[in-house]
Amino acid sequence: MSPTDVLTIAGVSLSSRLLLGTAGYPSPAVLGAAIQASGSQLVTLGLKRTVQGGDNGFVDLALQAARAQGAHLLPNTAGCHTAREAVQLACMARELYGTAWVKLEVIGDAHTLQPDPFELLEAARSLVKLGFTVLPYCTEDLVLCRRLLDAGCAVLMPWGAPIGSGQGLLNLPGLRTLRERLPDATLIIDAGLGAPSQAAQALELGFDAVLLNSAVSQARDPVAMAGGFAEAVRAGRTAYRAGLMAPQDFARASTPVSGHAFLLGEAQ
Repeated sequence: MSPTDVLTIAGVSLSSRLLLGTAGYPSPAVLGAAIQASGSQLVTLGLKRTVQGGDNGFVDLALQAARAQGAHLLPNTAGCHTAREAVQLACMARELYGTAWVKLEVIGDAHTLQPDPFELLEAARSLVKLGFTVLPYCTEDLVLCRRLLDAGCAVLMPWGAPIGSGQGLLNLPGLRTLRERLPDATLIIDAGLGAPSQAAQALELGFDAVLLNSAVSQARDPVAMAGGFAEAVRAGRTAYRAGLMAPQDFARASTPVSGHAFLLGEAQ
């Protein structure tokens, strides 16, 4: 990726467009190696699970691996179901880790893990007023996304598919419309990606980055998979900047020959 083609969030420039989660890895050592292989400069941490269950050294190792490559920590409010709960957890994260950045999650349905749009917007407004840089996990709903931007969110993080499903980009028309209607917003696909090809597709559509967790942590070889996603993200971004050809409804010869002499066979 070009050194000049950086992802900028709240004045911070990131050379990598791959964000990585830290949950579910087989060991702290594998987590650290995966962060390094991904090249990610923004790694997420589920604070609620850490506080309730203990981290077994994962937090310290994630911080060490992140700092080793100039990465930043992005605490998230995963597991919260109300705006009040999410705001309290974000404030706790700021005290514990010294960062005002937060990935805001407020879940409205336990089966699909779809965000609650009303509680999410309320939490976003409160956190912005408290001085947070808010990155909300949302759907591709255009109206909700506009309201979140109006509330002062630095970035929008629409899902590609339900969390941990690995289904990829389920609503391509909706995501394409979101990108077209919000051309100046920073949009990061969050949740539902399962393969590097899906990450490349998101970047080809013009999305600014992707966030992954299960697709890497649950792979047979998480470190190799992290590297594969890094390559896919770079390829997708390069393709988007280069300009993809427009799809055609009919065949179109790549080497036109009409109007030109050409040799059919050897002369007798």
